[in-house]
Amino acid sequence: MTPIDTEAGTDRGIRRADRARQVADVLRQQIHSGTFDRALPAESELAAEFAVSRNTVRDALALLKDEGLIERAPKVGTHVAQRKYDHGLDALRGLQETLREHGEVRNEVRAARRITPPPAVARRLRLEPGEQAVYIERLRYLGDLPLSLDLTYLAPDIGDAVIAHDLETNDIFALIEEFGGGPLGSAELALEAITADSHSAATLQMPEGGALLLLERLTKLEDGRPVDLEYIRLRGDRITMRGSLVRSIDSPDWRLI
Repeated sequence: MTPIDTEAGTDRGIRRADRARQVADVLRQQIHSGTFDRALPAESELAAEFAVSRNTVRDALALLKDEGLIERAPKVGTHVAQRKYDHGLDALRGLQETLREHGEVRNEVRAARRITPPPAVARRLRLEPGEQAVYIERLRYLGDLPLSLDLTYLAPDIGDAVIAHDLETNDIFALIEEFGGGPLGSAELALEAITADSHSAATLQMPEGGALLLLERLTKLEDGRPVDLEYIRLRGDRITMRGSLVRSIDSPDWRLI
């Protein structure tokens, strides 16, 4: 039987690989929050801080290097390679609104036309059988960095007005509110991790098989009418989803925990 490689010290029974993941999780958060200006502390300092061996620190740093977050070189040390941009999950905002502090978001409009949508899309937008929708496909950049590939289906009355205006610099949300007669109200969303197929990878300038966040969002007007169904592929190496959650004491199960 192959011996289990465990960490020495107080957590002797914990596998070294498990400890490395624990260290990597904390360091990843620190990188994203800007704790390290550029260089990470030396291996010996990290080992002392986390109470682990230097081998465990090296394993943790190897995980972060594989994710593209850090660079390592002999006699140079470990440095932050790139940080991710936060995308909120607790407010209904477009990408331009979300990343306003980081620079200009621009859109490469790849399609903008009326189509007969798939029946599943038509049902979610409450369209009549055979009724058309407006389809928009955009590759979205922050500066010169491609961040997301957005596939959007709009209710036709609003969609026709939207595609008659500038889609290269405007968020669709702002245009919907302008032509929909009022503010957006709410959205249903699902978020899952997928791998980048060859076409998506080439379009987003990332490795095939790399991590994508697929955000499916059905957005409604204030009166509850669904008007916008989106399938958004976000680069998992450059975007972090964040939100603030509040636990309600009115939940019938909270006392059972």
